[in-house]
Amino acid sequence: MNIKSKIKKAAVDLSKKSPFLRKIIRGINNKVNLIHYKKFYKKYDVDEKVVLFEAFGGRNYTCSPKALYEKMTTMKEFSDYTFVWAFVDPSIHEVKESDNLIVVKSLSDEYYRYCATAKYWIVNSIMPEHIIKKPEQVYVQCWHGTPLKKLRYDIEVNGASLNTVAEIRKRNDIDAARFDYFISPSRYCTEKFTSAFNLKALGKEDIIIEEGYPRNDFLFNKSAKDIANIKKKLGIPKGKKAILYLPTFRDNQHTSGVGYTYKLAIDFDHLREKFGSEYVILFSPHYFIANSIDISKYKGFVINVAHYDEINELYLASDAIITDYSSIFFDFANLHRPMFFYMYDYDDYKNNLRDFYISLDELPGPIAKTQDELEKNISSIDKMQDKYAKKYAKFNKKYNYLDDGNASERVLKVIFKEELK
Repeated sequence: MNIKSKIKKAAVDLSKKSPFLRKIIRGINNKVNLIHYKKFYKKYDVDEKVVLFEAFGGRNYTCSPKALYEKMTTMKEFSDYTFVWAFVDPSIHEVKESDNLIVVKSLSDEYYRYCATAKYWIVNSIMPEHIIKKPEQVYVQCWHGTPLKKLRYDIEVNGASLNTVAEIRKRNDIDAARFDYFISPSRYCTEKFTSAFNLKALGKEDIIIEEGYPRNDFLFNKSAKDIANIKKKLGIPKGKKAILYLPTFRDNQHTSGVGYTYKLAIDFDHLREKFGSEYVILFSPHYFIANSIDISKYKGFVINVAHYDEINELYLASDAIITDYSSIFFDFANLHRPMFFYMYDYDDYKNNLRDFYISLDELPGPIAKTQDELEKNISSIDKMQDKYAKKYAKFNKKYNYLDDGNASERVLKVIFKEELK
């Protein structure tokens, strides 16, 4: 471990032990970054035809920022726009080609230049606190899913390792005060986002664009041939079915110098023994914990897709999903395929970390709290469609009724109302 890493680890250790010290350390770090960013803020004027895109803090090329970008590249109204994509590692992402595309490294000087220059910021996660938005700039918050577990202002339990409830709320207000638009896929989401992001108190309750999730257009616009090509690219053997396993991270599992961690609570050995002849597992842990898990011993049965950019391709390639508290199942429900819920730590998660917005009785699939229960549910997969048909239909009617393959166009007409009259 180099000196810089040791200093960072020591700072994180101190931050965990003392909210007061954490506040000081974060304050100093933000002030240093702010001083640096102000140079770009002052130097560069806003360009009306520059759009900055970023997904999951620069970790992926995916989600609604990707959907909106790719739609814009097909529209003549944006033929003279400059599109800027920001990534932590620009070398590993295949962005759709465009004559007007610029790719930059997140938090680099070039990134700061385009943050200061771009008329539009289109992102799906939090923007750095020190990035000041100019009055004429437009911040489009796409967010990244229909919420199951509570978010931001709605969190009431101090269970996270690195943030108290007060810290979460303060950080939210800094970010949300900059929002100009917030994309919502349903009435349910509009209500939860307004509460969780404190939009009413911030005078932002009218910024919601309730037109469906652009990111889900992908699910409606792919052919059987497209899906076959996706399966081939993923390495799913012919004749085998795929189950996508997407556990989320736990806010209270954090190791200094490593980041958020995850204790693998599923027995892949037993799953392979029982289902290996028929299935493969596509394993996609949350991006916070993707680097902390080694599954090399399960080669041939478990395919690591943690760093696979386009999650919609994983959905389309999968015959079913297993998740716990990740909101991905809301999107997956558009495909009307079986879903299994493995909530082995349900009581602890609900009472000590997040709690949930909806009753688990609404879920259109069985809940297991043990490996044995999960395996029994998978064994009954052929009966799932009939057993959960009514619940599935009711679920989609409430949460996915606006998803139809055309959300991107509708959203763009709101954001760029002058250009798309």
